[in-house]
Amino acid sequence: LMLIMLENHGYDQIVGSPTAPYLNHLIARYGLATASYADTHPSLPNYIDIVSGSIQGITSDCADCSADAPQVVDQLQRAGIGWGAFLEGMPSPCYTGTGPLPYDKNHDPFVHAPHLVGDAAECAHVVPYSRLGPKLAGGTAPPFIWITPDVLHDMHTGSVGQSDRWLSEQLPKVLDSSWYAAGGAVIITFDEGVTDAGCCGGAAGGHIATVVVSAATPQGFRMATPVDDAGVLRTIEELYGLPFLGAAAQPSSGTLLPLLGRAAG
Repeated sequence: LMLIMLENHGYDQIVGSPTAPYLNHLIARYGLATASYADTHPSLPNYIDIVSGSIQGITSDCADCSADAPQVVDQLQRAGIGWGAFLEGMPSPCYTGTGPLPYDKNHDPFVHAPHLVGDAAECAHVVPYSRLGPKLAGGTAPPFIWITPDVLHDMHTGSVGQSDRWLSEQLPKVLDSSWYAAGGAVIITFDEGVTDAGCCGGAAGGHIATVVVSAATPQGFRMATPVDDAGVLRTIEELYGLPFLGAAAQPSSGTLLPLLGRAAG
């Protein structure tokens, strides 16, 4: 599974927008969660939530704060399942600095976890995005892939059009790879929306577009069942047979499994 994180745009700013033709091509060809909601505002708490099932007390974009709870990548590591986090603009592997832009530390939940940074074997999986292309081309990409584009390509600072063009250049390399042919799937979602709309008993970070791309996704499929950030985490854990972390254990958080051609558990 590949998870691509985009930034700060609501559902209505993306779905049907002429400024996002590639994303809307993916929506028409594959599937869309029509009731997907971020947990909160601003960015960082949502990133933490998606990997751990809770915002872990983080309520701001605090560059030097810590969220040392277990993460899904810890679970993958213990289970012997390969993973990699690929962050565009990151100067070096396991980099814990706050710059330089267009890299943004607050879009990297992994380096906010001291236990992960302190484990050389684990933190070696958190690397610059430039390392992903050769792995996809060489057939060595790990089963789970996290992607954070830089702020010019994730819609945080750059435009919707810039991000859409970046996706149109990058995603075909994924879809043409042996990783995807072997059953890979891609989730494209947003860290937060532009309102306080929510779902699932607690999420209130805005209505967002979550797109699912896989060979098993029925063309044009729309899933209306609500799903929040913890539901995205639940989806990952369900796919890899992992225990649920935090709110991912709550069925009300939802799951994206139907968009992946699987029955919800």
